[in-house]
Amino acid sequence: MMKKTLALLLCGVMSMALLAGCGNDGAPASNTNDGNEASDEANVSDGEEGEVQASGERTTFTVGFDAEYPPYGYMDDNGEYTGFDLELAQAVCELEGWELIKTPIDWDSKDMELNSGSIDCIWNGFTMNGREDAYTWSDPYCDNSQVIVVAEGSGITTLADLAGKTVGVQAASAALDVLSDEEQQKDLADTFGALQQFPDYNSAFTELMAGSLDAIAIDIGVANYQIESRGEGYVILTETLNSEQYGIGFKLGNEELRDIVNADIKKLTEDGTVAELAEKYGISELICLE
Repeated sequence: MMKKTLALLLCGVMSMALLAGCGNDGAPASNTNDGNEASDEANVSDGEEGEVQASGERTTFTVGFDAEYPPYGYMDDNGEYTGFDLELAQAVCELEGWELIKTPIDWDSKDMELNSGSIDCIWNGFTMNGREDAYTWSDPYCDNSQVIVVAEGSGITTLADLAGKTVGVQAASAALDVLSDEEQQKDLADTFGALQQFPDYNSAFTELMAGSLDAIAIDIGVANYQIESRGEGYVILTETLNSEQYGIGFKLGNEELRDIVNADIKKLTEDGTVAELAEKYGISELICLE
């Protein structure tokens, strides 16, 4: 009888243990799955929201410019980047609450910098003419022409006098495009003794001063600034190579950013900021904004 009772007791204990084990396996597994699913949904939601916020809220505006192209963009005596274009870009950023990032670039590499996303735009005395289909352009803001600068007393007074002479030009510049284009001034360039390319116009003026160059093909705004800052000794020929306009070049298709900047420049024109900056940098007669 005792053995039978013990056996029954043991069976009861084992049954209870089995039931307890089943209960523990089921409940936690169910709770764990529910918890993970809820957690995963929360993480996906948070991640997607973060991406939308990151892509929808611009905080910086990166402008690519030639650091040796006064008065539009250059380094001043205090080692700060400044110029008409950079100050106008800063005014746009102040309207939008953006931080302006001034990024000096090698002008030869401007397209690579823009297409890679390293810069948001090319804003630095950038000629639109002949490049209309290569960028998404702002409205034109400055009339420009390509001119020839020579040393006083050089005997060069007309474009025809450049025959056999050595003419300097900045690499990848609008002036070089004009002198290379058969529909513009290639015939004139073919009369030169040589057409020498320089990385920047400061270097070209140094060579003109030294007598290694006979003339420089250059934007009129840059020519005026260089001559004023260097003093007497230079002359701009009356005949121009062409007429053109400056714009801000955005990556092809980036109309959204272009439209924001266009609207801000219109506001800055209406409130007098553009006129004030143009006067400061000596290009008032070149501005074509209304």
